[in-house]
Amino acid sequence: MAAAIVAFTTGAAFAEPSLERGTYLVEGPSACGNCHTPQGPDGPLPDMALAGMLVDKNENFTAIAPNITPGGRVGDWSDIELAKAIREGIRPDGSVIGPPMPMGLYRGLSDDDLMSIILYLRQVPAVDNDPGVSEYNIPLPPAYGPPIESVAAIPQGKTVEYGAYLAGPIAHCVECHTTFGPQGPMFETHLGAGGFAFHGPWGTSIAANITPTGLRKYNDAELGTIIRNGQRPDGSQMMPPMPYPYFANMTDDDLAAIILYLRAMPPLPDGE
Repeated sequence: MAAAIVAFTTGAAFAEPSLERGTYLVEGPSACGNCHTPQGPDGPLPDMALAGMLVDKNENFTAIAPNITPGGRVGDWSDIELAKAIREGIRPDGSVIGPPMPMGLYRGLSDDDLMSIILYLRQVPAVDNDPGVSEYNIPLPPAYGPPIESVAAIPQGKTVEYGAYLAGPIAHCVECHTTFGPQGPMFETHLGAGGFAFHGPWGTSIAANITPTGLRKYNDAELGTIIRNGQRPDGSQMMPPMPYPYFANMTDDDLAAIILYLRAMPPLPDGE
């Protein structure tokens, strides 16, 4: 582990991987368990945290989030191999991880946060569970971009820059809330405009427009309650799959940074 940390921190500013940071990210804004923890009618299954589950099944693919505890196949991967899988979407055997894993955003994970997440994953209880393997009826790219040598940390604080990092690579808000086209989220033209339909046991929920166009009717306190608790100002509850139980663990400063970023986004009409 020490060698892996050195490899990812050399030359990267503010790089200080820690289990504390990894715990905060995985159990907070990164919300890894929202896809990787099996769910029952009443929520996450006990003693099955991060053990993998079916995430989506449609005409294009059957997406299964793998078991990412030490009891899964990632337990046999080195830290460098696991880091490459998370940030670049490439497994040790060279195969590519497909959607809905937000690889375009994860490429922006800083070295210290990436290794902090790995520190956390290495120490969670091993769960013996095989959720299966994803199948794709669409072509996957050979890679999501060139190999990544290093990503410097963004200074933490209540700033638009850090809010963009949190809403992007960390919490991937802009993945779900950007209008989708044939090739996925249209970041260049519809960033944050919403419109994507999520289908599940709860019914169908439409990703909201999170640019100032869609958020101007809320003050910051109301928006914070929506993000953390999934509750609108009129008291009504919002539907999944937004990971409210994880976002509830977000610090006040991180929440404030995200709101600053959302307020600074270019206003766009609602996506369809």
